[in-house]
Order: sequence, then C-alpha cells, then structure tokens
Amino acid sequence: MSERTRYAVVGTGARAGLFIDAAARRYAQHAELVGLCDVSSVRMAFWNRLLEKLAAPVPAWPADRFDEMLATERPDVVVVTTVDATHHDYIVRSLEAGCDVVTEKPMTTDAEKARAILEAAARTGRRVRVAFNYRFHPAYTALREVIRDGRIGEPLLVDFQWVLDTTHGADYFRRWHREKQHSGGLLVHKATHHFDLVNFWIQSIPEWVVALGSLSFYGKDAAERRGEARPYTRYTGVEAARDDPFRLSLDENDGLRGLYLEAEAETGYLRDRDVFGEGISIEDTMGVLARYRSGCQLHYSLVAYAPWEGMRVCITGSRGRVELFHTESTHLMRGQSDAELGAEQRTARSEVPTQGTFLHCYPMFGAPEAIAIGKAEGGHGGGDARLLAQIFDPDAPPDPLGRGASERDGAASIALGVAANRSIATGGPVLVSSLLDLDDPTGGPG
Repeated sequence: MSERTRYAVVGTGARAGLFIDAAARRYAQHAELVGLCDVSSVRMAFWNRLLEKLAAPVPAWPADRFDEMLATERPDVVVVTTVDATHHDYIVRSLEAGCDVVTEKPMTTDAEKARAILEAAARTGRRVRVAFNYRFHPAYTALREVIRDGRIGEPLLVDFQWVLDTTHGADYFRRWHREKQHSGGLLVHKATHHFDLVNFWIQSIPEWVVALGSLSFYGKDAAERRGEARPYTRYTGVEAARDDPFRLSLDENDGLRGLYLEAEAETGYLRDRDVFGEGISIEDTMGVLARYRSGCQLHYSLVAYAPWEGMRVCITGSRGRVELFHTESTHLMRGQSDAELGAEQRTARSEVPTQGTFLHCYPMFGAPEAIAIGKAEGGHGGGDARLLAQIFDPDAPPDPLGRGASERDGAASIALGVAANRSIATGGPVLVSSLLDLDDPTGGPG
C-alpha cells in the first residue's frame, strides 16, 4: 500500500465528524488521522471514544498548542472546522508550516482575513481547498451542465431565493452563528454556499452589490412586538420551555450531549440559547442585488423562518431560461403527527407538493424540456460523499466540471456577502474591488 496522507483536524464540533470519519474510517486505506485540536478536551475525547474500535486514540491537542501539534504530528493536510471568524488564523499557520488545507465554508468572514489567506497561499505555494459540497449536489451539477452546454445562451439574470425553515434556520439563532463577529452573519456563513453556486454556474465573479437586511422574526425585540417574549434564556433543563416549538434539548441527543452539554464547564459555550433572546446581531431577512463582471445581474433573497426549506432559482439567458425548484425539507411543529391532523388538514396538505426537485429548460424558440437529475444518497443530496471522495481518494476520477474550490473561489464567494454586509451597514452600493482585489493572487491592498 502506498504511503497514506496524514490529516489533522482543528475544531471538533459536529461538522468535523464528516472529516474525522473520512480520514479514520471511510478512506483509511489512503488517509491517516494523526491529530485533533480544539479548545475543548471533552469534545476531542468524545470523538476518540467513537474511534476507539477502529484504531488507537488520536493525539488530542489544546488549541493554544496548535503550532506544536503541527511540528510533532507532521500532518500533510490540516482540516479547519473551527468557528468561522478563526478560520484564517489556522489556515495561515498551517500553510506556513508547509501543510495543505481543507477548510469548511465560509473560508473566512471578512476581506482582511481573506487577504491574509490569499497572501499566505501565494507566498507558500501550498493548496487551500474550500469544502463547497453543494457544487457536488446532482441538481446543482445538472444546472451547471445546462449553462455550460449553451442551452440558454449567455446568462443575463439570476433570480435566486433560498428559504431556511424554523428547524434548520432557527438553529443559527441558538448557537455562535447568531453573533456577526463570529459568523459574518448569514450573508457570509450560509449564503457563501449560494454565492459560490452562482459564481460556479455562470463562471463569473461579483463586481457591484447593494443589499437590505433586518432581524424581523427572531430576537427579543421582534418577540416582544408579537407578545411572544420568553422568560428563559436557554432550553435544556428548563421546564417552562418544554412545549416551546423552538426548543433544543442537548440532553436528549448523545452527540449534542457529548460535544456541547458536557463541554460547557470547560468552554462556557451554550449551544441551545433562546432564539428570541438578547445578543443576536445577525439578520434573518435579507435581499441582495448584484452585478457580475460578465454583465449578469443577481437578485437574491434569504429568509430564515419559513415553513419549508429549499430554493427556487431561475436563470434567464440570451437564448432561453432554466428553472430549478428544490425542496430540502418540510416539517410540522414539534410533536405533531399526521394522526393528530384532522381529515381536512391531511387532505389539504396532500394536495400541496412539499418535496421534490425539478429542473426545466425553456429555449427561447423551442419546446420546454424536463432535465433528468441523478440520484445520490447522503448529506446535501450526496454532495458530502462526492466532496469527500475528491478530497480523500487519490484514485477518484478527474472531475470534468472542475467542482473543487480553491482559495480564490472561497474569496469570491465571501466577497459578495462581505460587500452586502457593508451595504446594509452604510445604506449604499459597494464595489467589491474596494474590499478585495480578486485579480490579485494576494487579494490586493483593499
């Protein structure tokens, strides 16, 4: 067997599990997990308990000894899954130590940090890979193929609507993402997925941005306006919160208990804060208008409190239009089942299409066509598994669509969100180049 690639993971919250499992189990023929690093010894011990049946415990290093870990364990690749605002620090230090990097999205949260990553990558010659799993989703891949094949001509307008439901969407307002200094807000943390897809689909990068945003549903002020303020600040162990449909109880799930509840004394981090409490500095209702260098316009909206989750995207070009409708999830209120709904409600719900993915192409002077979409199992429509194969399997076939994302792709995706945040703050339009020079390998002076 050829020598295996050595991986270390810094930041061992829930999302890290995808990469820990890949390196330690799924791709163990090609990969070796040589180090874990985190502010919490409890979290690292949780993963080692899960791994103990596979191999010897993985060395666990405190975050303040990260550089020592790099020198001692000698990883070839460092996987960064820490809090978004700290990505740049671990990416740059890993590059300077001679490692390649795989980082969760977003690559980072602001232009200054993006420039630091771009400069370090250019200076060291090491590789940064941004884990954009949505590029590998069968539906989003099929949409790229329609545009690549020229079926709608030159893309001129992208209408993109994404809605987060009150299960997934609410979760951003329970955890550290609720504070913009940690996540960059949803226009960076979540929308980086969507902006990267637009960049990938139309093969261009943003030039000019204007945006609006507000905290309209979550947060204390909005709840008080509706007369829905809560008398508690978190959910776990709070009897008054037992019937709250937004409740998350960390003691009812082994993973949440091991990764977060048992680590609270060590980290001080509360994973289950009230979504209608104080201290939320991100928006839940956002609209963005952007112009791309190609001349294409983008109309984008994101809402975090819908009854279903998914997207509607329509791209109109010089020779036609393509439309993609994709529903990721629907849900009922906590504890509600079909049996508890009345016959009239069940009938009404059955007549409304709640699931499915549909891709249609409308030539300007021809018959419309339904485009077949491949099926795949696993998270993010099979995108997680396909992404992991591209990262961990050296025998994976070449990707004709070039779905692997570099540090430049990571910078281009956050550039739109960072500019949108600036526009919300100032009330005016923002030139992307005033924040980040995407033509300069080092990101430019800003």
